[in-house]
Amino acid sequence: MRLGHVIGKVTLSKQDPAYLGGRFLLVQPFAQKQYRGAPMMPLAPGSSLVVYDNLGAGLGCVIGFTEGSEASAPFQQPTPVDAFNAAIVDEFFYTPPK
Repeated sequence: MRLGHVIGKVTLSKQDPAYLGGRFLLVQPFAQKQYRGAPMMPLAPGSSLVVYDNLGAGLGCVIGFTEGSEASAPFQQPTPVDAFNAAIVDEFFYTPPK
């Protein structure tokens, strides 16, 4: 699982029925400096991704997401999805190794 910052949402005019009850978010994955407390902006060019969300995360939330074959595991039928929101993070603590 990776952490990311929700920076937007994706609006669809049509969608596969497997996606009912959820939506797609635009997420900026954390870099190591964000774990140390660096601001989320400016964004690294080309590093954001689209994540399926059925938990209700909003703009500015920090989420935990999975990618690859694990992203499709929560669906009952095989569903084409690259990333899945598995958690909405309230807070996290990071102590860098010495």
